[in-house]
Order: sequence, then structure tokens, then C-alpha cells
Amino acid sequence: MGATSTAVLAAVGQAGLLLAALAAVHAPLGAYMARVYSSAHHWRVEAWWYRATRIDATTDQRWRTYLVQVLGFSLASVLALYALGRLQAYLPMNLGFTGLDPAGAWNTAVSFTTNTNWQWYSGEAAAGHLLQMAGFAVQNFVSAAVGMAVAIALVRGFARTGADGRIGNFWQDLTRGVVRILLPISAIAAIVLVTQGVIQNLDGHTAITTLQGGTQTMVGGPVASQEAIKELGTNGGGFFNANSAHPFENPTHLSNLLEIFLILLIPSALPRTFGILVGDRRQGWAILGVMASLWLGALALVTWAELAGPGAAPQLAGAAMEGKESRFGLASSALFAAATTGTSTGAVNSMHDSYTAPGGGVVLFEMLLGEIAPGGVGAGLYGMLIVAILAVFVAGLMVGRTPEYLGKKIGCHEMSLVALYVLTTPAVVLVGSALAVSVGPGLAGIQEPGAHGLTEVVYAFTSAGNNNGSAFAGLATGTGFYNTALGLAMLVGRFVPIAIVLALAGRLASQRTVPASSATLPTHRPLFVGLTSAVALIVVGLTFIPVLSLGPIAEALS
Repeated sequence: MGATSTAVLAAVGQAGLLLAALAAVHAPLGAYMARVYSSAHHWRVEAWWYRATRIDATTDQRWRTYLVQVLGFSLASVLALYALGRLQAYLPMNLGFTGLDPAGAWNTAVSFTTNTNWQWYSGEAAAGHLLQMAGFAVQNFVSAAVGMAVAIALVRGFARTGADGRIGNFWQDLTRGVVRILLPISAIAAIVLVTQGVIQNLDGHTAITTLQGGTQTMVGGPVASQEAIKELGTNGGGFFNANSAHPFENPTHLSNLLEIFLILLIPSALPRTFGILVGDRRQGWAILGVMASLWLGALALVTWAELAGPGAAPQLAGAAMEGKESRFGLASSALFAAATTGTSTGAVNSMHDSYTAPGGGVVLFEMLLGEIAPGGVGAGLYGMLIVAILAVFVAGLMVGRTPEYLGKKIGCHEMSLVALYVLTTPAVVLVGSALAVSVGPGLAGIQEPGAHGLTEVVYAFTSAGNNNGSAFAGLATGTGFYNTALGLAMLVGRFVPIAIVLALAGRLASQRTVPASSATLPTHRPLFVGLTSAVALIVVGLTFIPVLSLGPIAEALS
């Protein structure tokens, strides 16, 4: 059997095993999360936390109050993480590292607070254990919980009727997301990762003797505990610079498949939660169908692109193996790449900058979709629901009827919010990329001329604006310009959509539910799944095809 055939069988086998595992937990996890966010009872630890912090977790908040709480909590997170980064030299367990420079500390604080985890630095050469644990790991939990809370608030907007814009309590949603969902799953996952060889200690620099007789210094650390939430929370920031290609983070095929499973776990189960909370599980199946069809298409394309890599070396190797960890091979690398860019994770077990032009273009396009296939924890669901509303609106235009979705009228105010949401990320990506290739500091970071250099810049701002965090490694971003510009892109790409989603949730919650009629578009059938998928692809295509033509498409044709 040839190398290509073996790679194809490996790709199909791993994808099948992954999908089977996700299918097995889809219903129970989705139902459990629905109970978490609808329960009227607090756990004892939650009640203690509310009393200790004097948080009012019982008031049903209007959307403006909910938004103020999200923004206030996130601002406090940025300031706290910025202080930890700047003052690292004075903190215990700093491993001798100095504090981060102002621009770098700003970028890092914004990055982890926005669930982006963009890293301009090498973790093992810049961040001590306390910064990793008290700073980065904490934000990995709470930033993921914020995204889940916003998604649930939008779902309540659909589920409630005449609620005067009340969409829940942010502090309750945040706390339950961390305590009842993220912490238990992460603890179990961390133990499994340790059994596979992922390290978990507080060691500093250790000198080891290599096989060639030389000396190499390795850094230990609490890697397994951070690796678990890094993937589960679709965060992506690696303890080491090589991220999930490093054997201390991802040593075996089983750990690799587990990490991909964790990346997709919550985003793929949230549609079930959505269906239960709105009282029609068929709606959840429809949303999951759109997510799955887009993601499986991307997976097939990126696997094909890397298998069919041009040149003598890929032909001899059976695939384009540059930049891929030989322990995992092409199938595992392509599967990981499709998962990490289809969500807002950004973790990598191979270097996307080394992918073929078509392969790199596919993972870039996945992010440009708004990371809705299946998207980040929470962010993927509310992004997909925005696309579903847009699809309903398009269908309404075709038949000359006021669009409805789940019994809620989609009028001019709702569509104005949807339009603003759809335009936010393209504005961030295109304006940021245009600025970077127009000024000296931006051009100085481009190390490869031509189409590939442009792709590196567009990829960076796409990753930041969509809160992904992965990178084309050829772009030098550890500069004042890129740290500042990408930090701004992360902030706008995270919190402007959140504000729009919460405003939309408030409007929907205030409406009275309209009973379905014979003229209502069924939104649980395959026709709607196809329509929504087409709308997502067409919107992204019309917006980004020009810049993609100058980048990966031009490179592929050259």
C-alpha cells in the first residue's frame, strides 16, 4: 500500500473515531448544560462565592446591565493580567524572567481576556509558573465562560416572550460555566493527559544530556492542567512555543486525538443545549447540521491539499510534510488544523505557515467564516444563530413575507444589528491588514515577499479579529506596532459582536412569540440547513475573495 493510500486511510479512520466519540457525548452533555443554565438552585460553593464577593446572582438582568457586567469583568481581567505581566520579575516562581514590556503586556492581557491567546512570545522563555497559572490559566477558564454566558443569553432571547429585555444574570451564568462545566471536564482531561506523558510539575530549568552528548536546558511546569482547559475552552495558548507539537504538551497519538476531541466537545454539544432551551430539539439538530457540513468540507479540503502537495519532496514523502510533526503525520495534522481554525482555539500541532497554498487558504477561510463551524465555546453558537437569522431574512425576501425565526419577528431593528455583526469582523481584518501593508513598521515584519507575505498579514489580523490566536509563523509580530494593532483587533473583534448579540437578545426577549403558520419557513429541515450553509459561504466569499485572490489563490496559481 502506498504512502498516500495509508495517509487517506489514517485520515478517514481518525475522523471517524473522533466523530463517533463526539456523537456519543452530544446528547448527554448538551442536556446537562441546558440543566446547568436553567436550574433554579445554586451549588454550595457557588452560594459561598456569591456571599464572599457580595455578588447579586439572583436578579434577572436587562441586556444593558448584562453587557455592562461583561465589559466591566473583562476590563478588570485585562488590568489584572497586565499587572501580572509587567510585575513578573517581582513575583515568586518567575524562573528568573523579567516583566513583559508595555506593548507586549498589553497584547498578552487583551489576548487571554478575549479568548484569543495570540502569543508573540515563547512561553518557556518569557512566562514563569505563577504568570502561567494565576494569569493565563485563570483567563482560559473565565474567558471561555464569558462566551458561553453570552450564547445562553441569546438563546434566552429566543426562548422568552414579553420578558422586557431580561436575559438572565451574568454572574450566575459565568460562575456556573466555570464551576459546573469547565472545571470538572478539565480536571478529568488533565489526569488523562498525565497518563499519556504530559508533564505536571513546578520544576524550573533542568539541564539534560542529549543523545549526541550535548547539554540542553528544559523547562518544566504545570502543563497538563493548562493543556486541558487550553483545548476545552478553545483558548489555544501553548505553555511552550511549539504548542501542541511539543512532546511535553502532546506526546502520543491518543493525547493528540483527545486534544482535538476537547476542542470540539462544547461547541458541538451547545446546539443540543439550544434545542432543549427553545423547546424544539429539531432546531438544535439543524444548527449542528450546518456546523458539521461546513467543518467536514473544510477538513476534506485541507487534507486533500496537503496530500496533493506539489513538488518532488511531497511526492517522495507521499504528502506535504514540511512543518508537520513526524510523530503524528499528515492525517493528524490536517485534522488538528481543521479543528483549531474551525473553532476559536488557535492551538497547533503543525506549522500552518508551511502548509501548501491551498491548505493554508482553507484554514484561513475557516476563520474568515467567523469560526462558526462549529466555532468557539459560546461564540460559535451565537455566531451561527446570527447566520441563521440572516438566512431567514433572505428567504423572506424571496417569498415577500416578514421573516420569523423561532416565533420571533425579524424586523428592521433586528436586521440592523445582524448587519452590524456581519460587518464587524471584515472591517477589523481588512482595515488592519491594509494598515499593516501600508506603513513601515507593518512592512518590516513581513519576512517573505509577494503573495505569501500578504497571506501572513491577513492571517494574523483574521486570527486576532476572530479571537483564534493561531499564526503564520513567518510574520514577525513581537513588535510595538503589531502588539498594539493586533491587541486592538482582538478587543473590537470580541466585544463589539458581544454587545450586538446582547442587544439582539434583549429585543428578542421583549417580543411576544408568534405561533407558526402554514406560511412560516420550517427551520428544522435539510432545506434550511442548506440555505444557511450557502448564506455563510456566499457572505464570506463576497467579502474576502478579493484579498484571498491576492494571497493564497495567487500563490497557488504561481
